[in-house]
Amino acid sequence: MRSSVYASRGIVATSQPLAAEAGLFILREGGNAVDAALATAITLTVVEPTSNGLGSDAFALVSDGERLWGLNGSGALPAASSLPRAQQPWPETGWLPVMVPGAPRAWADLHERFGRLPFPKLFAPAVGYARDGFPLSPVVARFWRRAADRFAGPAFSAWQDTFLPAGFVPRAGAIWRSPALARTLERIAETRAEDFYEGSIAQAIDQAAEADSGPLRASDLAGHRSLWVDPLSISYHGCEVCELPPNSQGIVALEALGILSGRTPADPVEALHESIEAVKFAFADALERVGDPRDCPAIAALLDPGYLRERAAGIRPTARPFRPEEPFLGGTVFLAAADRSGLMVSFIQSNYMGFGSGIVVPGTGIALSNRALCFSRNDGHPNRAGGGRRSYHTLMPGFLMRGGRPWGPFGVMGGFMQPQGHLQLVQALIDQGSHPQEAVDRPRWRWDGGVRVLVEPDFSEEIRRALAQRGHEIVRAGSADGFGRAQLILRTADGGFVAGSDSRADGRAAGW
Repeated sequence: MRSSVYASRGIVATSQPLAAEAGLFILREGGNAVDAALATAITLTVVEPTSNGLGSDAFALVSDGERLWGLNGSGALPAASSLPRAQQPWPETGWLPVMVPGAPRAWADLHERFGRLPFPKLFAPAVGYARDGFPLSPVVARFWRRAADRFAGPAFSAWQDTFLPAGFVPRAGAIWRSPALARTLERIAETRAEDFYEGSIAQAIDQAAEADSGPLRASDLAGHRSLWVDPLSISYHGCEVCELPPNSQGIVALEALGILSGRTPADPVEALHESIEAVKFAFADALERVGDPRDCPAIAALLDPGYLRERAAGIRPTARPFRPEEPFLGGTVFLAAADRSGLMVSFIQSNYMGFGSGIVVPGTGIALSNRALCFSRNDGHPNRAGGGRRSYHTLMPGFLMRGGRPWGPFGVMGGFMQPQGHLQLVQALIDQGSHPQEAVDRPRWRWDGGVRVLVEPDFSEEIRRALAQRGHEIVRAGSADGFGRAQLILRTADGGFVAGSDSRADGRAAGW
């Protein structure tokens, strides 16, 4: 097991080591935690394109020591989009599930409010890796190979030209480069992302869509704005857990923790059983109520103490079946950063399913998302599809407060796994007293619909059998894939930092 990383001046944690080093470089150059987080996020679009890219959405929580700020950088469905009716399957690839990218504007908006160094400097590591090349890390290489099979057909020639150029085989240590992506990153840096939304990059996206009968247009890009939002929170065993409001699914973690906050069973099997059941209740509510932010005004009612007690009273001694519409998949990067000035950042961005839709805008290196798959197929639902609407969003950065003061950012990537991972990480820290690295590396479970619960290969056999006796269908997974990859930074009592970076990924915590 890795050791927790301690630092006194600043620290960054993420899932790819070159990206963590990019953030540390910015800290050493005089940047603050927001500068470091942005440099890390931008670099991740190059060195971990299997999970994110320039077509990503992004969400953030930023603590300045006095206030916790929330940024929703999700994009909307194009105005001309027309998803098929409910009885028809929705394609995972192509232009139909593509949403307006939100990440580049989110970078510029965060920098405008909090940044210290010049915006272009934050792009220097990413531009260098894109232009000169970098060696694939092992986990990234494995997911790259899977994508190569998924995007093997002639419909994905632009993806192949960019991510499988002649002579390149995605294996650990193989060097990949994209001069086109480097040029696009430079234009975003020089124009503070304006070129992406209203300039030559926007025109390139528009032309590619029009040539392939895609609905995304330059007007959709020009109309995109980030949303500054007020975070939601719940008290859990002496700690405040903070998440973003809808369209983020952060409410799932908060409601589940709220249901459990008055319960402290001594038996670990009982505690785990109640956690699984609380997650089911929380998902049941979220899948009915979370969608476009304009349609979720009363979402905080799910955190009302009386309602949480009612939900807690509904937990049975045996597993209750509940089946969501369909579990959301995902491919996501999460990072955390902190500095000694008091800034702490929880940041997450994603193309949704790995490389996303398989659409790459020719000559740009831009891989577009397939986030529209998260819309509900029910008319009148808060999460109904429609032009200009934001979908239920799996992305959810987390943040912890203790004693009314910032304690630290945390997150667990992975679609439907994210709120379940947040709950398990918080419980490990607060209920089990785990150190950060121990907390992120603990074996995880994932409720998967009905009474089915997947557990990691090294999950306790004794607990697995005990849960099965309570009516859970326990399935031991063949690998740790699908259980999320966590990052965590906490402020120590001495004023420094301690961090953990999930060993399920290639990354690390890099401190100064």
